[in-house]
This record gives sequence, structure tokens and C-alpha cells, in this order.
Amino acid sequence: MFSKPAILPLLALIMFAMGLTLKLDDFKNVLVQPLVVFLGVSLQFGLMPLLAWMIATVLQLEPMLTVGLILVGACSGGTASNVMTYLAGGNVALSITMTAVSTMLAVFMTPWLSWLYIETAIDVPIWSMFISIFMLVVVPVTAGVLFNHFLHRHIKPVQNFCPLIAVLAIIFIIAIVVALNHERMAQLSWTLLIAVMLHNLSGLFLSYLLAKRAGYSTVIARTLAIEVGMQNSGLAVALALNFFSPLAALPGALFSVWHNISGSVLAAFWQGQERVNNHDDRD
Repeated sequence: MFSKPAILPLLALIMFAMGLTLKLDDFKNVLVQPLVVFLGVSLQFGLMPLLAWMIATVLQLEPMLTVGLILVGACSGGTASNVMTYLAGGNVALSITMTAVSTMLAVFMTPWLSWLYIETAIDVPIWSMFISIFMLVVVPVTAGVLFNHFLHRHIKPVQNFCPLIAVLAIIFIIAIVVALNHERMAQLSWTLLIAVMLHNLSGLFLSYLLAKRAGYSTVIARTLAIEVGMQNSGLAVALALNFFSPLAALPGALFSVWHNISGSVLAAFWQGQERVNNHDDRD
């Protein structure tokens, strides 16, 4: 039903749906909390690709799987991070701001970081990647923001379905990647799954820890952890298929599934903590 060429328009649909949930004020919020946004974006593009490279090196992933994991690390925040932040009792406005900022910065940062970590072994078409991200991310997100700004009253009923649209599109993308790799699926070891899990969990843990060490509140630390740990793996899949190989798309597809599981579990855990703390305060 769907094939490899469908991935790019599906990703553009995800980005457009995300844009519909953003306002121009979300970008202005950078001026209100510049230091925490700077910290979050620095962790996004500094910590996550470094962790991907380290994990792939230690676990000795084959070259194309290493490429895929590094692409995941070099991408911006995931589209589901805002929902998870809400469920975890984080700062949703900050999460949305960081998603918007990292998404726009990804146009420059993702190709450059991919070249930095991958170029030594595999040629990275940095300029072609730049153009591709611009068309897949900036154009649809900007269109969504403008639609939301000028036609807000008309599209407000649709906004509630935007997360569902993004999730369904991600599911289709994962299905395509699995279908393209069906002959290799049985041969893949647990090593790749462990690599993906370690990448996500270490990103969540270290971001939370560093935010607390920097003196930020628990709410801010939770927000940074989720925003940094949940990557735009759909973009990583699209780039892998467009510029490398179907095998390089597997880490992104697995990450798409896993980070929603880990994010949901973490949000539920923090919700439980809040209930316990509130109950103790009443006592």
C-alpha cells in the first residue's frame, strides 16, 4: 500500500501537523527563557549525537546501523515530546519552544553533525541533506504556523487531531522501513535494540541530571529530559532512506517505537511521584 517514496510526504505531513500546533509566540518565548532554551538545544545537538557515536562504537554496530543511530542523535526534538511533557507534569510552553527552535536549527545542525561523525567512514551529502531538511521541515512547519496564525478559528477543531495524525504517519513510516528490511529482520541481533534503548535512556537520564546540576527546578528538568531524549526519528528515517540505505533507517524506526514507550513509562512514573507528594502534603 505504501512504499519508500511515500516516506517523504508522510514526514512533511507530520511536520505540517506539528506546525499547526505552534504559534508565533512560541518562538518569542526564546527571549523569555533564553538560558534554559540554550541549554536544551545544546544538549539536543551536543549530547545526543555524541552518545549515538559512543554507543555504536562500543557495541561495534555495522557501518549502516551506525549511520542510522547517529542520524537519530543529530536530529531535532521529536513531535511527541510536547504531549509527553504535558503528561509528565513538565513545562509545556518550554517544550513547544524548544521543539520549534531545535526543528529550525536542524536545517543546519543535522547535516553538519552527520558529516562530523560519519564523514570519516561514509560520504555524507551535506548540501543535499541541507536542502532536503529545509523542504521536509522548514517549509511544512512554517506553513502550519502561518495557517494557525491566520486561520486559527477555522483550524482549531483540527488541532486536537494533530498528535494522532503524527502518530499514524509515524506508524506508516515504521511499517515501510520494516517492509524494506524484511529479509534482514531475522538476522538482526539484540545489539541494535540495546543500542537504541541505551541512546534514548542515557539521553533522558543525563539531560535530567545536568538540568538539576545547573540549578533548574524539577519541572524544568523533566521538560529538558523529555525534549532531549525524544528525537525526531521520523526525520532520521527519511534522511537514511534518501541518502544512505534501508538498513540505515532501522535505528530510527526502532527509536520511534521505543522512545514513545519509555516516554510514556517515565511520564507515568513522574505522575505517580506527584500524587504521592501531594498526598504527603495534605497529611
